[in-house]
Amino acid sequence: MNKQPKLTVVGAGPGDVELITLKAIKTLKQADVVLYDALVNPELLEYVNPMAEMIFVGKRRGCYRYQQEQINELIVARGHSHGHVVRLKGGDPFIFGRGAEEMEYAAEHGLLVEMVPGISSSLAVPAYQNIPLTKRGSSESFWVITGTTKQHKLSTDVALAAKSNATVVVLMGMGKLAEIVALFKQEGKAELPVAIIQNGTTPQEKVGIGTVETIEEVVEENQLSNPAIIVLGSVVNHREQLLNLQNQVALKAVI
Repeated sequence: MNKQPKLTVVGAGPGDVELITLKAIKTLKQADVVLYDALVNPELLEYVNPMAEMIFVGKRRGCYRYQQEQINELIVARGHSHGHVVRLKGGDPFIFGRGAEEMEYAAEHGLLVEMVPGISSSLAVPAYQNIPLTKRGSSESFWVITGTTKQHKLSTDVALAAKSNATVVVLMGMGKLAEIVALFKQEGKAELPVAIIQNGTTPQEKVGIGTVETIEEVVEENQLSNPAIIVLGSVVNHREQLLNLQNQVALKAVI
């Protein structure tokens, strides 16, 4: 009897292999085919059903192995020929991950569809550096914005966010850093703290801390590049405040 064609879109988390959910692991064990992206930690593939076919469909350094239309068609074809297709995507697939588009295409072509959320890098990467996106007395809300739209331009939401008191998290924005900084300077926020975190939650993690005024120099000094997350807001200071508190306690213990 043929298996029911099915697509499950699974969030792999931000990079640290331990930041995937139990439900995601169970789903990988049940897969007949796994289509995975470049930002997925390769160690997670060890949890995949050993009988499953694994296909890399990600991109590296702007080189697309598959175009999105080809990925959509591959999902449907493998669903009808193999059964349960798992689309393993970095972070959370519903936050700039195109998971919704893939599910719609699969549903239109007769596949059952399910979603297993992942821990978004927009939350987890700052958290790993002790940067909370909200903090009483400091930030009451946060924006998560894509740095590059479908038209390869900076999202107009960045200009709106720069006017607010919220923490602003920009994903895929390193190529537009100069534009982002200029918008915040226009709002008189040259001294606003900024953190840039590359390869967050992984052993290759690199961090640069500065202000709107200085962050471009920090990026150059530390040779920071994609994949990276930009965090703008006073909450960035929490990292240093926490470190100072820990140092004070350690100093008292020594005395």
